Amino acid sequence: MSHFTKVLITGAAGALGKELRHSALRLGGSVRLTDRIASEDLADHEEDMPVDLADFDGVMQVVEGCDAIVHLGGQSREGTWEAVLDSNIKGTYNIYEAARQHGVERIVYASSVHATGYYERNETIDAKAPQRPDSLYGVSKCFGEDLSRYCFDQFGIESVCLRIGSCFPEPVDRRMLITWLSYGDFRQIVELSLSAPRVGHMISFATSDNRERFWNNEAASVLGYRPQDSADDYREKVFAATDQGHPNDPAVRFQGGSFCAVGHFEDE
Repeated sequence: MSHFTKVLITGAAGALGKELRHSALRLGGSVRLTDRIASEDLADHEEDMPVDLADFDGVMQVVEGCDAIVHLGGQSREGTWEAVLDSNIKGTYNIYEAARQHGVERIVYASSVHATGYYERNETIDAKAPQRPDSLYGVSKCFGEDLSRYCFDQFGIESVCLRIGSCFPEPVDRRMLITWLSYGDFRQIVELSLSAPRVGHMISFATSDNRERFWNNEAASVLGYRPQDSADDYREKVFAATDQGHPNDPAVRFQGGSFCAVGHFEDE
């Protein structure tokens, strides 16, 4: 159970935000929701304050009165530079600066495995491995991790940066048999990131208990994270429905999958 009194969830109207709302009061005494669009079916412990994260004044109002933030908001896939800049870079800066000005104690930041997507799939890395982003989206997640490190060292704002794998109802391709994070395990690791008495600055991969792994995730064990689900339950179904692909195809060769195969987003 978290000791925080009011927790802000950004990106609350998205798939992961909706799932996290099921954690209810395990996140904090009350929960404030924000996204570009309004959230629906509010519970008694929830309030909704829609805002565009690129609007600093609006973000300042949304963060006021909160002592912890789960920052899920922003561009969730590769996009144009302008889209990534406004949503993921300016938006994340605005969240951390508003947190600094309002005395927020802890932020759980939704980073991504695409911050390290250019490691080859035959490599095993841990959270201390240098960043190797596979896209502008991945670059924006590296920015968020670095900003959170700066804000901890300079201002004492604690952060858990969760490098989320493929968080969907079930894995749908062979890469996801490695990267899959179930909704239940996602909720568990976020709850633990808020309930731990102290986290300092932490980077952790966020995946379920899958047999194949790209990442040594000992950092998450400090939180007490014990994933309950496994992509292995879907292995036969995925193998029957998908091809392996050529081993030299960048989508197969690198941990970032298809992000490594598309080239620069704005090239014709």
